[in-house]
Amino acid sequence: MAKSDLTVTILGSGTSHGIPMIACDCPVCTSADPNDKRTRPSITIQFDQTTLLVDTTPELRLQCVACGIRRVDAVLFTHHHIDHIAGLDDLRRFNWVQESVIPCYGQTETLARIREMFPYIFDENSTYLAKPKLTLHTVDGPFEIAGRSVTPINLLHGQMPVLGFRVGDFAYCTDVSEIPPESWPLLEGLDALILDALRKRPHPTHFNLEQAVDHARRIGARQTYFTHVAHELGHAETNRSLPDGMALAHDGQVIQTQ
Repeated sequence: MAKSDLTVTILGSGTSHGIPMIACDCPVCTSADPNDKRTRPSITIQFDQTTLLVDTTPELRLQCVACGIRRVDAVLFTHHHIDHIAGLDDLRRFNWVQESVIPCYGQTETLARIREMFPYIFDENSTYLAKPKLTLHTVDGPFEIAGRSVTPINLLHGQMPVLGFRVGDFAYCTDVSEIPPESWPLLEGLDALILDALRKRPHPTHFNLEQAVDHARRIGARQTYFTHVAHELGHAETNRSLPDGMALAHDGQVIQTQ
C-alpha cells in the first residue's frame, strides 16, 4: 500500500500537573501566551479516513472539542500512569457517533491496570449502559491499523517499561528517560519526532531539556518537537534557545508528515 501523508495533532503537551498548575504564580503559569497553556500529553495521528489516538488524558473531552477531533478509530497507550489514561470514559461519545467498538492497544501491564481502574467497562454482566465499548489488544510487536503499520518502540520511564510508537516516518516518545539499544534502529530516518523534555533540571524518570536535545541530535529527525513540558520552560523563551529543527510542542499544534 502506498504511504499516505500523516496529520499529527498535539492535543496536549504538558506534564502530569498541567499548566497552569494549581496554586502556582510562576511566570509560565501566569503567562498570557496561549502556548504556555498545556494540558496533559496526548496526540492524534490521522491518515486517509482513520484517526489514531495516543493516550486518553484527563482533559480528553476538552482536547477533542478544542482540536475538532470527530472520530477515534483506535487508541494506542504508552503506559498506565493516570495522566495518560484517566479520560478513558470519554471514548463512549465516539462509540455513539461512529456506531463502532474501539480497539485499544498497550502492554500487558497497561491493559491490566485499565481493567482495574475501569471495571464497569469490562464487566460482561454489568447492565450499565453509559460506558465505552472497547476491545483490548496486547502489543508484542508491530501491528496494522487500517492498512498502516504501527511499530511499538520500547522505552524506559525511570525503571518502568513504556512504549513509544512509530507510524511511517513519524515517532512519538513521551515519558522517557532512556532509549534502550534495541530501540535506536526504530528511530532512524524520521521526518518528525515528538520527544519528552520535562524541564532544565535533571529528573529521574524524564529527559531534561539538555538530554532531550542530545538525543534528538543523535536521532536526527528533520524536525523534533518536545512534549510533557513542565512550568519551568516558557514556550517563546525556550524556543529561542533551541537548535534549528527543534522546538517545544504546544497544544493544538498540527504537524504534517509522512
